[in-house]
Amino acid sequence: MSRFAFFDLDGTLADRQSALSDALTCLCRSRALGPDAERWLRIELADRATVNDFTRLRDAFGLEASATDLWQEYVDLMSAAVTCRPEVLEGLARLRAAGWTIGIITNGAGDIQRAKLAGTGLASLADGVAVSGDLEIRKPDLRLFELAASRCGVSLADGGWMVGDNPAGDIGGGHQAGLRTIWLRGRPWPEGLPAAHHVVDDVTDAITILLNETWE
Repeated sequence: MSRFAFFDLDGTLADRQSALSDALTCLCRSRALGPDAERWLRIELADRATVNDFTRLRDAFGLEASATDLWQEYVDLMSAAVTCRPEVLEGLARLRAAGWTIGIITNGAGDIQRAKLAGTGLASLADGVAVSGDLEIRKPDLRLFELAASRCGVSLADGGWMVGDNPAGDIGGGHQAGLRTIWLRGRPWPEGLPAAHHVVDDVTDAITILLNETWE
């Protein structure tokens, strides 16, 4: 049996919220955007961002810059600002050394999510990555989990793990894919959603659980 674990990116392995705040501060300064535009961006991009958001920004505030240029600057700023703590990178390296296959399943546009993975050093620790923008679907869609398994060279039927902070997307999606789950508490838990197998406060605690897992 192969040992594999899938991890969410934003809010699990990487701190998107802090990076988003820094990136938007820099973008607004660079493009001389006023307080209203900055407030709009912080609301509209709170959960996710695509190039279409910058088309709407351009239209709403009459900006001269193209949506493509604004998006690319945002991608560059986010990839420079996003961080993954050293102890998380070390934990993933320990998992790999112990024979685990590691996949990352993330909602978002392909270019920005891959830029974040490269910028944080996570890209070199993942055996496979599935980004929702690849298929224009989002977690908890089973097809995204199947894509991750395929890119990692594993089978969902072997029963691996899913680790994430989003109850419906990560834990609900993991359950549907036949995986055991570890939830990073923080968001409200939806009524009727099956409980995660483990609940932790930090992704390093999840990695410890996996490292202590015994396999027959």
